[in-house]
Amino acid sequence: MPENFFNLDDPDQGIPRTLADGITTRVFPGEQAMVSVVRLEPGAEGTLHDHPEEQWGVLLEGSVTRIQGDLRVEVKKGDFWRTPGGVPHTMKAGPEGAVVLDIFAPPRKAYETAGSGFAAGDDK
Repeated sequence: MPENFFNLDDPDQGIPRTLADGITTRVFPGEQAMVSVVRLEPGAEGTLHDHPEEQWGVLLEGSVTRIQGDLRVEVKKGDFWRTPGGVPHTMKAGPEGAVVLDIFAPPRKAYETAGSGFAAGDDK
């Protein structure tokens, strides 16, 4: 593909990260924002964490329970949400797993290289 064009399903694109057991992502950093394509296996659950960057997410496939601050919200395909910086959050995949598109602004420095974990606190 030409420079600055990407495909959600191409496993060879993006910077790979393993966020937790059963949760992987491919990260696409830009100058002012960053996109992350997160894949969750059925029942996979992330670690509660926070970071200073604002985060938006949209559920592309499957279902999840979004945990954000004191809220637990059942999310279905097509739903999207905003997480202000500093708010603790995570999610748990439903029985069919899930694919989430996350957008960070500004980009998370800790996600600009391959690695593992949510890097909470690493980019403050």
